[in-house]
Amino acid sequence: MPRWILLLPLCLIFLSAKKVKDPDYLEITAQAGDGILALLRRYQLAEYTCNLPKFCALNRLTAKSALIKGQKYRLPIEIQVFNGRSIRSSMNIQDFKLAKSIQEYNEAVFNAQLRKKSFREDHELWVPHHLLFCKTEKKGPLEPLMAEGPQLKDFDFVKESNPGKRRFPIFGATLAYTPLLSKTLAGKIFYIDAGHGGNDPGAIGKYGAYRLCEDEYAYDVSLRLCRKLIQHGAIVYMITRDPNDGIRGGKILLCDTDERVWGGQEVSRSHRPRLYQRSNIINALYDQNLKLGYNQQVSISIHVDSRTKGQQVDLFFYHQKGNEASIQLAKMLYKNIQSKYAQHRKGGAYKGSVTTRDLHMLRETKPTAVYLELGNIRNAFDQQRVVLESNREALAKWLYDGLSK
Repeated sequence: MPRWILLLPLCLIFLSAKKVKDPDYLEITAQAGDGILALLRRYQLAEYTCNLPKFCALNRLTAKSALIKGQKYRLPIEIQVFNGRSIRSSMNIQDFKLAKSIQEYNEAVFNAQLRKKSFREDHELWVPHHLLFCKTEKKGPLEPLMAEGPQLKDFDFVKESNPGKRRFPIFGATLAYTPLLSKTLAGKIFYIDAGHGGNDPGAIGKYGAYRLCEDEYAYDVSLRLCRKLIQHGAIVYMITRDPNDGIRGGKILLCDTDERVWGGQEVSRSHRPRLYQRSNIINALYDQNLKLGYNQQVSISIHVDSRTKGQQVDLFFYHQKGNEASIQLAKMLYKNIQSKYAQHRKGGAYKGSVTTRDLHMLRETKPTAVYLELGNIRNAFDQQRVVLESNREALAKWLYDGLSK
């Protein structure tokens, strides 16, 4: 018998023992401010606790490790080839529910603009680790409730498994249900501080027989902005709150004094304590959320300025002195508003500004902060910017567009 025939079984043994190729994992580049949990939330992985140790193992990190901007990291998402026919035949699996879950995940990340093409176009399946290895595990505690927090009595939040039924009573009866449109802002936190409130109406303008109170118009624009941020996955804290004024239509928003601040406290009656009341709330929430891994936190203060009746001004922005992130955020918002005015204003260029100013809500708050004025409440032309409901909605939309960038 030839010698090579005797050696053949031994060769087969060595061939069968050849190491199986490790799966390919999705590789992404960390952005400024990214932490591990924020990254997992963005890719809809944080709800299952097994994804955290897998991420750490793939990248040789610990759960407390910081991520480096611009560095590449592997996510617990396997990349597999889609054969163009079905997920089950592509992955050689029989489990219909598993295949359906993989399909739904791929569609969700595509809708959230986390991948450029659908799996049917680029023939690439993203298979998250938890669907393969944590199928019986209950959702973990990594993902906190969004937006208004469990401490509020009026908080009626229906879990994200049914995103069309998310209820936020603060927006008013008509707009309380706030569908989740995308998760482009997942993992990002915004603190929205509408200026003044309580016994302090802020600046006062006259509109025919009516008084225009700064706090009412700043609050309405702030609520509209808050709702848009929540619709795209952000966690948003409305620091100023009104128990009965949701998002309102019409020109005249009647003045009242029943505003509260986060947690149900009455608005302090004195100016300096009132400012510290708000900055202390934001700083406490900031520290709490930072411990949970949220590194991208932004504070936005919204006001309406008061100048002489004849002085027309455009939106202008103040940033924290020496804070590069605050400067860049203010410039981004400014440029976005400027571009919108170029499209919609007939005659006359946009004349807003970006500067720094020693304001309490910039100086005393820990998150990256921007303070903005919507116009001169005493100028008849500027009043249209806040009195017309369509303009308040446009302001909120344009500010959201800037923040989403």
